[in-house]
Amino acid sequence: MSNNKKESQLHRGLEQRHITLMSLGAAIGVGLFLGSADAIRLAGPGILLAYALGGLVIFFIMRALGEMAITNPVAGSFSRYARDYIGSLAGYITGWNYWFLWIVTCMAEITAVGIYMQFWFPGTPQWIWALGALIIMTTINFMAVKAYGEVEFWFALIKIVTIVLMIVMGLGIILFGLGNGGVATGFSNLWKHGGFFPNGFNGVLMSLQMVMFAYLGVEMLGVTAGEVKNPEKTLARAIDSVFWRILIFYVLSLTVIMSIYPWNEITPQQSPFVMTFEQLGIRSAAGIINFVVLTAALSSCNSGIFSTGRMLFNLAQQNEAPKRFERTTKGGVPGVAIIVSSVALLIGVYLNYIVSEKVFGWVTSIATFGAIWTWGTILVSQILYRKKMTNEQKKNLKYKMPWYPFSSYFSLAFLVLVIIVMGFSEKTIVALIVGPVWIILLVACYYGFGLNRKK
Repeated sequence: MSNNKKESQLHRGLEQRHITLMSLGAAIGVGLFLGSADAIRLAGPGILLAYALGGLVIFFIMRALGEMAITNPVAGSFSRYARDYIGSLAGYITGWNYWFLWIVTCMAEITAVGIYMQFWFPGTPQWIWALGALIIMTTINFMAVKAYGEVEFWFALIKIVTIVLMIVMGLGIILFGLGNGGVATGFSNLWKHGGFFPNGFNGVLMSLQMVMFAYLGVEMLGVTAGEVKNPEKTLARAIDSVFWRILIFYVLSLTVIMSIYPWNEITPQQSPFVMTFEQLGIRSAAGIINFVVLTAALSSCNSGIFSTGRMLFNLAQQNEAPKRFERTTKGGVPGVAIIVSSVALLIGVYLNYIVSEKVFGWVTSIATFGAIWTWGTILVSQILYRKKMTNEQKKNLKYKMPWYPFSSYFSLAFLVLVIIVMGFSEKTIVALIVGPVWIILLVACYYGFGLNRKK
């Protein structure tokens, strides 16, 4: 156990710019670039309300996490907080569940890479690109955490620049008729085709699963807490800007898209972003967006391997996973944990190679179930954390959840609503079977291996 103290130490190599861009990148993924078309078909322009409401809840969840993480910054934070404030079983389930949800999400992402590469290399075997993506992302994760942060910085920058360009050029069409023969389209498309809620409030409700899937990954900031320089300042700044980023990158970009194109002309077969660039007369729009969506998938996979490695590291520290997962490389990276996660993803390469497109939709809904469990656990942990504090401690709290306790209970109720809604769709109901079965399996392992008797 001697040199292991050093061996099992993560390095604080992430700086302010890494954290800011990583949190931005985490909140912008394939859910926006691809999933938004499906969500628009369900809710019409009313999808803007769904993204704004979901964004507000995510902001509350992140503030709840920040309240605990800034006081006690540790790797795999929300698993540790669940253990400290709810109980060891909750910490165990949350840690393994988060590992599982990112494995499932990464399976979808590396498969997406294989699909996107067909655009430039049609007819090539899909699994080769998926495997290549997995090898590259695993290699990046073996570099020092600063190098990982650097890669994520550039991945996120590509996505952000694309969206900002689309918003600016789109506003050019709306206000000045740029690329539309000088005829300004205005904003009337938002209410002209069946009203702002063409499918009623029911359509908005049914879109919530895809909306919340789009936000999956933003909580990853909590996983980085153990490797952030100056967590109090860095984490607080990144969390505080989450809501405004969501408003700009989700709500504003979709407002622009649906003002240019009537919502009922947007098809799930084509990215709304491609359509907007094509309207501007940029012929290479499809190629540009395909590249951006490819980087979004790689970025998500990169974040997933990072998260799963840190979660296994944290579980090993709590004696809830093999102790070898606690070993770190000279660069302070949990190497064994990353390898195990990547091996699990190799199975995913094979499975995604042989399954149909329907199953791809299933894994995204299963990932959403896992995310909702994680978010719910963060909120419950924060509520109990507050209840255990003395009045003096509450007064000296450096970073507070706004409008507590209303905000915490409102967010929990919203997450319960999303779970209920998932039961009314054929595409998502599978998550309400697989998710609970996975939780039951974890509980059985917890008691079966006698972890309830270990400290």
